[in-house]
This record gives sequence, C-alpha cells and structure tokens, in this order.
Amino acid sequence: MSLSFRALGTTAVIATTDPASEPDACVAVARELDAIDRACSRFRPDSELAHVNGARGEPVAAGPVLLDALRVALDAARRSGGLVDPTVGRALRTAGYDSTFRIVAARDGGTFRAQFCTVPGWQTVELDEEAATVRVPAGVELDLGATAKALACDRAAAAAAAVAGGALVALGGDIAIAGATPAGGWPVRIADDHAAPLDAPGPTVALTGGGLATSSTTVRRWRSGTVELHHLVDPRTGRPAESPWRTVSVAAKTCVDANVASTASFLLEDAPRWLEDHRLPARLVSIGGESTVVAGWPEDGT
Repeated sequence: MSLSFRALGTTAVIATTDPASEPDACVAVARELDAIDRACSRFRPDSELAHVNGARGEPVAAGPVLLDALRVALDAARRSGGLVDPTVGRALRTAGYDSTFRIVAARDGGTFRAQFCTVPGWQTVELDEEAATVRVPAGVELDLGATAKALACDRAAAAAAAVAGGALVALGGDIAIAGATPAGGWPVRIADDHAAPLDAPGPTVALTGGGLATSSTTVRRWRSGTVELHHLVDPRTGRPAESPWRTVSVAAKTCVDANVASTASFLLEDAPRWLEDHRLPARLVSIGGESTVVAGWPEDGT
C-alpha cells in the first residue's frame, strides 16, 4: 500500500513498513517537499531561488534549505566535471522550459521559437556558507531542478522513516529509501515515464537501501516549430543534450548520487565504462530500445 499526491511538478509516492504510520509519514514528507519548493523553485516568484536569480549580481541571504541545496548542486557540478551544472537556468528558460511543465507542454509549439545561450558555469556561483549568502553575476540564472528534487527525496525519506520506521519516497524518477526495509526489499518498476501504469513493460528491481534515479529524454519534451526539444541541457553547448541514450537508471548510496550519475551519463562519451569504474549499478536504454546493464545491475532486471 502507498499514498501519493502532486508535488514539485510531479507525483510524490510514499510507502512505509508500518501502514498505520503512513498518514504521519505523509505529513512529514509534505513538509519537506514544501520547504524545498519554497527555497528552490524556479517557477515561484516568492521562492528564495527566484530572489537570487533576480538580484542583479547582489548577494542574497539564503535559508538553511537553500544553502543545503546549493551545496549539493555545486558538489554535483564538481564531481561531474561540470556536466551537471546549476547555471543552466537561463538556457532552459530561453529554450522554452520557462514555466511548470504542464504549461510548457500545452503551449502551441508551432508558433514558439526557442533561443539558445551559453551556460556561464557553476564556478560563477559565490556561496558563502558562513555568512549564509549566495551571489550570482547579473544575468546568470540558477536551476536546481535535478539535484534539488533528488535532495528532497533523500530528506523526505529520512523524515518519513523517523515516524514510520522504514520508508520509500518517490518523486517522478527519483527514489530514496531510509530505515527498515521489507523482506526482499522494496520492489520498483523501471520505465521511461514515472507515470506509466504498474503493468507497463519494464523490469522490476528490489531496493534495500540508498537511492535510485531514472533520467529520460522521452517525457519532458516540447516543440519549437518543427523541432522537438527536451529538458536535459548540455552545459557545454547550452542546447538539449545529444545522446545515444533515451533512459538511464542508476542505483547509489543516496538519491542525489544516483541522480547526478544518471544525468551525467547522457553527456559522457562512454557512460557504461564510467558507471562501471565508479561501481554504480545502472541500466541504460538506447534510442533504439536496446538495454545495457553494468556494475551488477541484474541482467533480467529482477
């Protein structure tokens, strides 16, 4: 049994080892997701991130949640060699991802013309943790979508487990586990679209801890004239990534770690080797639908 509700532009799913505690776990999760949304949303004019992006180069006071999210985003940029970069905000906005995806998807793509711009780079972000401030140069726009959602998953799972003993929290393609697990682990169906029905094609894996992230270029897509675009921007070009993969699923110690690896895999020259070298179990699905598994991901997905 699980509970679900809309949050952060996707669906939040909560399952616990103690069904009687699910309502309290749901409250704890909702509280964490609301805190992330208020701190990190690119689409809320009242969010802390919106104030940073609109500060025209002035330092902005940052609360503890935004500080945590920025710390995670900059660490992800360092560890990925800049492939997962929080300064892609303007590139996403001018390409058409300028509002919640429901609005973007409903737009008349025949009349919209995307524009592309360079990505200034994560090194332009000045984070002063001691003073609790952040500054970006005028014109630089941050987008914490990928890492902040994964961080929300990790934080929410920990909060749910604190009241329920053990919990799984899923946000779209991101999953985090905390506390006790059921016998045999938590069963998770892997699909290109997190909203796919439970009986949709795709392997099922059992998770006993940590996190799992599935990144895909097949779902969050929109049109610019006759061209179809997607949300994974290559910081080196400022354009949607060109990759041989359509979906990458990675398991790691945390959902953040899994998300960084799955996102970076779309931009790596040899993602399977990189994942193998980092001992990250993963399943990569090519544009043509062929699957490649590495680092101990089960061959049959079960």
